[in-house]
Amino acid sequence: MTEPATTAEAWLMCDGRVLASAEIAATRSRRRRGLIGRRGLSGALVLAPCSWVHTVGMSFALDVAYLDRDGVVIKTVQMDRFRVGAPVPRARSVVEAERGAFARWGLRVGDRLEIREPS
Repeated sequence: MTEPATTAEAWLMCDGRVLASAEIAATRSRRRRGLIGRRGLSGALVLAPCSWVHTVGMSFALDVAYLDRDGVVIKTVQMDRFRVGAPVPRARSVVEAERGAFARWGLRVGDRLEIREPS
Protein backbone atom coordinates (compact mmCIF):
# COMPACT_ATOMS: atom_id res chain seq x y z
CA MET A 1 0.00 0.00 0.00
CA THR A 2 1.33 3.45 -0.86
CA GLU A 3 1.42 6.33 1.58
CA PRO A 4 -1.22 9.01 1.03
CA ALA A 5 -0.02 12.24 -0.54
CA THR A 6 1.25 13.90 2.63
CA THR A 7 4.46 15.23 1.14
CA ALA A 8 4.54 18.01 -1.42
CA GLU A 9 7.48 18.51 -3.76
CA ALA A 10 9.12 21.92 -3.95
CA TRP A 11 12.40 23.76 -4.45
CA LEU A 12 14.50 25.10 -1.59
CA MET A 13 15.83 28.46 -2.75
CA CYS A 14 18.12 31.19 -1.44
CA ASP A 15 18.77 34.52 -3.19
CA GLY A 16 17.10 33.32 -6.38
CA ARG A 17 19.16 30.14 -6.69
CA VAL A 18 17.98 26.60 -6.17
CA LEU A 19 19.78 24.85 -3.31
CA ALA A 20 17.96 21.52 -3.55
CA SER A 21 14.71 19.75 -4.18
CA ALA A 22 12.56 19.75 -1.07
CA GLU A 23 9.87 17.57 0.40
CA ILE A 24 7.34 19.38 2.55
CA ALA A 25 5.89 17.36 5.41
CA ALA A 26 2.27 18.41 4.96
CA THR A 27 0.59 16.63 7.87
CA ARG A 28 1.22 16.22 11.57
CA SER A 29 1.88 12.48 11.19
CA ARG A 30 4.34 13.10 8.34
CA ARG A 31 6.20 15.70 10.42
CA ARG A 32 6.29 13.31 13.38
CA ARG A 33 7.74 10.52 11.25
CA GLY A 34 10.20 12.81 9.47
CA LEU A 35 13.08 10.81 8.02
CA ILE A 36 12.78 7.77 10.29
CA GLY A 37 13.09 4.59 8.28
CA ARG A 38 14.81 6.23 5.33
CA ARG A 39 18.33 5.37 4.26
CA GLY A 40 19.14 8.81 2.90
CA LEU A 41 17.83 12.04 1.46
CA SER A 42 18.92 13.56 -1.82
CA GLY A 43 17.49 17.03 -1.11
CA ALA A 44 15.81 18.49 1.95
CA LEU A 45 12.81 17.89 4.17
CA VAL A 46 10.87 20.93 5.39
CA LEU A 47 8.92 20.60 8.64
CA ALA A 48 6.41 23.36 9.40
CA PRO A 49 5.35 24.24 11.95
CA CYS A 50 8.34 22.94 13.89
CA SER A 51 10.82 24.26 16.47
CA TRP A 52 12.82 21.16 17.42
CA VAL A 53 13.84 17.79 16.00
CA HIS A 54 15.43 14.51 17.03
CA THR A 55 17.41 11.82 15.24
CA VAL A 56 16.32 8.86 17.38
CA GLY A 57 15.85 5.88 15.09
CA MET A 58 17.55 7.56 12.13
CA SER A 59 20.10 5.80 9.95
CA PHE A 60 22.12 8.91 9.01
CA ALA A 61 23.32 12.20 10.55
CA LEU A 62 21.68 15.52 9.67
CA ASP A 63 22.27 19.17 8.99
CA VAL A 64 19.38 21.07 10.58
CA ALA A 65 18.39 24.70 9.92
CA TYR A 66 15.87 26.48 12.12
CA LEU A 67 13.93 29.24 10.34
CA ASP A 68 11.97 32.14 11.78
CA ARG A 69 8.55 33.20 10.51
CA ASP A 70 10.17 35.10 7.61
CA GLY A 71 12.24 32.12 6.47
CA VAL A 72 15.51 33.49 7.84
CA VAL A 73 17.95 30.87 9.14
CA ILE A 74 18.36 31.64 12.85
CA LYS A 75 20.40 28.56 13.80
CA THR A 76 22.09 25.58 12.15
CA VAL A 77 23.34 22.41 13.81
CA GLN A 78 24.78 19.10 12.79
CA MET A 79 23.08 16.22 14.58
CA ASP A 80 24.49 12.73 14.95
CA ARG A 81 22.13 9.78 15.01
CA PHE A 82 20.14 9.08 18.20
CA ARG A 83 20.19 12.67 19.50
CA VAL A 84 17.45 14.98 20.75
CA GLY A 85 17.75 18.65 19.90
CA ALA A 86 16.69 21.51 22.15
CA PRO A 87 13.71 23.59 21.04
CA VAL A 88 14.57 26.89 19.36
CA PRO A 89 11.91 29.32 20.65
CA ARG A 90 11.79 31.68 17.61
CA ALA A 91 11.83 28.84 15.07
CA ARG A 92 8.68 28.34 13.03
CA SER A 93 10.04 25.73 10.63
CA VAL A 94 12.98 23.38 10.19
CA VAL A 95 14.92 22.22 7.14
CA GLU A 96 16.67 18.86 7.40
CA ALA A 97 19.29 17.50 5.00
CA GLU A 98 22.00 14.84 5.08
CA ARG A 99 25.08 16.01 6.96
CA GLY A 100 27.38 18.00 4.70
CA ALA A 101 24.61 19.37 2.48
CA PHE A 102 24.60 22.84 4.03
CA ALA A 103 28.35 23.22 3.41
CA ARG A 104 27.86 22.20 -0.24
CA TRP A 105 24.96 24.64 -0.60
CA GLY A 106 26.75 27.47 1.23
CA LEU A 107 23.83 27.77 3.68
CA ARG A 108 24.52 30.01 6.68
CA VAL A 109 22.75 31.73 9.57
CA GLY A 110 21.13 34.90 8.25
CA ASP A 111 20.24 33.45 4.84
CA ARG A 112 16.59 33.84 3.85
CA LEU A 113 15.15 30.65 2.39
CA GLU A 114 12.17 30.33 0.12
CA ILE A 115 10.19 27.17 -0.42
CA ARG A 116 8.89 27.39 -3.97
CA GLU A 117 6.20 24.89 -4.86
CA PRO A 118 5.62 24.08 -8.54
CA SER A 119 2.79 26.07 -10.06
